[in-house]
Amino acid sequence: MEHFLGGLGILIPIIAVSLPAIIIWIVFVYESRNKKNKYNTIIEVSKNLSDPEEIRELIESLTDDKKKSPVDLRRSGVITIFIGAGLFMLGRIAIGGILEGVGALVALIGIGQMVAGYIYPNQSEEINKAVENFEKK
Repeated sequence: MEHFLGGLGILIPIIAVSLPAIIIWIVFVYESRNKKNKYNTIIEVSKNLSDPEEIRELIESLTDDKKKSPVDLRRSGVITIFIGAGLFMLGRIAIGGILEGVGALVALIGIGQMVAGYIYPNQSEEINKAVENFEKK
C-alpha cells in the first residue's frame, strides 16, 4: 500500500504541472477540427451554387464573428467593474488585504474600459457597414 501511495505522490505533481499544456492541446485540437469542418462545409455548399455573389456571401457569413463585430468597451467595462467590486468585497469580508488590492485593480481596469468605450464609440463602424450593405443593393 505504501508503494502505491509513494507512486501516487510522484504522479500527482507531474499531472498537475502538465495539466495546463494538456488543456491547451485539447483546445487546439477541437478548434482545428471546427475550422476544418467549417471549410469542408463551405466547399460542399459552394459546389451546389452557381452564382459567385452567393458564394461570396456564404464565405462572409461563415468567417469569424470576432472580426465582424467590434467589442463594446462600455459593456465589458461595466462587467469588469462589478467583477472587481466582487473581488474587493470578498477580500474585505473573508480573505484579506491582498484580494482587496486585486479587486480594486480589476475595477480600475473596468473604469478604463468604460472611458475608452466613450472615447472610441463603435457607432461609426456600424453606420459604415449599413451604408455598404445599402450600396450593394
